[in-house]
Amino acid sequence: MQSIFGTDGIRGKFGKGITYSLAFKVGYALGTTLKNNNPIIIGRDTRISGEILFAAIANGINAAGKKFVNIGICPTPAIPFLIKKEKFSSGIMISASHNPPEYNGIKIFDEKGEKIPNNLENNIQLIIEKTDINKFNTKVNISSVPNKNLLDKYIEGIILTMGDETLEGLKIILDTCYGSATTCAEKIFKNLGADVKVINKEKDGRKINLHCGSTFLTPLIQAIKDNDADMGFGFDGDADRVIGIDSKGNILDGDHILFLWGRELMREKVLVNRTIISTQMANLGFEKNWNNLGGILFRTEVGDKFIFEAIKNKKAVLGGEQSGHILSEINNFCGDGILTAIQISKFCKKKKISLTSWFRTSFIPYPQKLSNIGLNFDYKKISNSNKNYLNETIDKLSINKNKDCRIYIRPSGTEPVLRILVEAESLTMVDHLSRKITSELQTKINQLSKHF
Repeated sequence: MQSIFGTDGIRGKFGKGITYSLAFKVGYALGTTLKNNNPIIIGRDTRISGEILFAAIANGINAAGKKFVNIGICPTPAIPFLIKKEKFSSGIMISASHNPPEYNGIKIFDEKGEKIPNNLENNIQLIIEKTDINKFNTKVNISSVPNKNLLDKYIEGIILTMGDETLEGLKIILDTCYGSATTCAEKIFKNLGADVKVINKEKDGRKINLHCGSTFLTPLIQAIKDNDADMGFGFDGDADRVIGIDSKGNILDGDHILFLWGRELMREKVLVNRTIISTQMANLGFEKNWNNLGGILFRTEVGDKFIFEAIKNKKAVLGGEQSGHILSEINNFCGDGILTAIQISKFCKKKKISLTSWFRTSFIPYPQKLSNIGLNFDYKKISNSNKNYLNETIDKLSINKNKDCRIYIRPSGTEPVLRILVEAESLTMVDHLSRKITSELQTKINQLSKHF
């Protein structure tokens, strides 16, 4: 059986890839692998399917003879924070992050608050494959009343990372995209003294990530303009990502956040080996400008678990993804969109500079185009011969001898699509190569689909 785990836990459409039965087995498998008898903390985002999956996971944990604590709707980073603070044996977040409402997922953290390693993923999968759900009473009534004190402890922990710094005098717009950030982002920014307006602030799992948040910035840009705000931040469904917007509507993505934040840490002489960890998706303009400052950009495969491993191996203090998933040593390298947003705001306040002015000192990105080709099959489940056929095509199309051009093609770890990234100094070259490569790949995929 192919691994059910992708680049960030288990994910799929509810009722298809993600079912009550699978969630029960995940809870049961995790419970049976844990030697620590402390409770497992469970959180979720606002998706309608979250309550059903919570009940399934909780029943599975109970069937394994272990206990759980329900935090309810919360940002994903609250789970690892509370695991460490409250000594939970592990944690589960029910969320499909930036994906649309019909998706859901399961992210698992170990007793250190870290995403579980591959060997534990494999152990859990083996137990899932051997578990006969018919032997259990899988639908015991489970109390879903959340422990609100736990969320308050997370909020307090985020505020404490600011020390004596405040955000007084800053007018900030937040787009909480009907998701996890609705529980606490406004409270945190107001507590720090910012003048805050929030859009898409209802806990509505039917709208989560739809035309809002970090993946659709138009409403946030308009709200900043309408309210004459200094800046704004758009979060994704579980608030582990953030994208910033300045007063002019310029987009501060993860690459710009890493460049500006990393440069501050370099000036403070706390950026170990002048190294930032990012992924193959990071902009070539970012890399070249960072190198010109004497810095090193170390690239990994896409996924925060790969970034985290590289951070440990390189003893780095900052890493992240272009998508706005930023890992810093402030909170033990757990991606936290709210923490990142208050840090960016803090730098502007300390430097007595607008985000617009600070943004002007960042790099100029190379033209970049990301295209998706939908797959009507599961890449992980196709035969080795078909996979090799597709991989050979990808390798052939990815070859490029021009140092000012980069091509990166990969199957998504969270959706049934193939992602094609093309970037170069020339927009004309980007458009030409993107069309050419996408067309060739689509033809190969259509040929491959005939065999299924």
